[in-house]
Amino acid sequence: MDKALSDLIKISNETGKDPSLVQGGGGNTSVKTADGKFMYIKASGTALKDMNRRQGWRRLRLDSVLKIIKDKSLAKLDTQSREIEVVNRLLLACDDNISDTARPSVETHMHAILGKSVIHLHPVVVGAYVNAKNGKKELEKLFKNEKLQPLWIPYAELGFALAKKISKLAGNYKKKFGKKPAIIFLQKHGLVISSDTAGGALRLVRRVIRVCKSKLPAMKAGKIKHPVNKDITKAKSVISKALFDVTGKHIPVSYFATNKPMLTFMARKDASKLLAREALTPAELVYANGPAMWVEICDVETIARRLTNLVRKGKRPSAAFIVKGMGLFVAGDKKNAPVIAEVTTSSVMIRIWAQRFGGIAALTEREQKLVNEWESGLASQ
Repeated sequence: MDKALSDLIKISNETGKDPSLVQGGGGNTSVKTADGKFMYIKASGTALKDMNRRQGWRRLRLDSVLKIIKDKSLAKLDTQSREIEVVNRLLLACDDNISDTARPSVETHMHAILGKSVIHLHPVVVGAYVNAKNGKKELEKLFKNEKLQPLWIPYAELGFALAKKISKLAGNYKKKFGKKPAIIFLQKHGLVISSDTAGGALRLVRRVIRVCKSKLPAMKAGKIKHPVNKDITKAKSVISKALFDVTGKHIPVSYFATNKPMLTFMARKDASKLLAREALTPAELVYANGPAMWVEICDVETIARRLTNLVRKGKRPSAAFIVKGMGLFVAGDKKNAPVIAEVTTSSVMIRIWAQRFGGIAALTEREQKLVNEWESGLASQ
């Protein structure tokens, strides 16, 4: 097995097994070959923890990927047309013996312009800053003694637009410091680490997490009487009935949890206000249809009315519901529900911590619209 592929599997499995670093199928990794001609990268639809020597990755010709970024004609296309074209070109750039339809990560071109080993994650503790109004300023304080300062990337549309913005800002960074950035914070998105070695990338991930965590208070769980099974079953039935009344679809409520973050969140007086903000990241919008719905009174009519209001505004109905005094309920099949729960739990923690740094910076209406257009464009492939 090529050492680059071996390193890719190592950094993917190591980071992907930790839900505090990446939730569900999110995040991506890449490693370039020693001769600089090829790049192994995570395939879309694969969780980092599930990658192995047989699946979950693609190998691409690096020069072909870099040509995509330099093609000025792509910027003139509308979002859907552009992303479809980029995906097709990335598939054409693949050079491996994989016969299935696994696509290279949609962020492949972003990885191409960075170092040899790249790890892109959505750590909860990093979200506390990149989703806070004063997050950039706080990160500058935390990393002021770094030999090479982290690079902050203002929010950009996913895929090609993000790669172009990183290409430009990373180029300016190299002119200033003589090296490519090793730590990149993506506003309303996550963390990108770039290193010459796989081990160096993993060590840098751990160090960034440690530094970011140093200014965040521990979650202090509130106390509630654990709900009995009949009450949990009743709440599931109420939520499912409300969803059916609004969507006409039977969507099972297959997940329930009362974990420490939920106990902490439910004990807050501003819980409803924190969830009233929009989706924090593209991942929360794509995986969970936006933030969880805060439910003080668990009855069909109340929940259905609020779901209807979302649909009228052009939004998708909530997939997660935090019922006061009980916990987190997730509507979806048994495969997707745990992913939605991970993303929602991450969001709840970020919303609590971001209050310390000027308040929550969520996706704007326009940014949400672009994410939805981007996603629907890829889904049509």
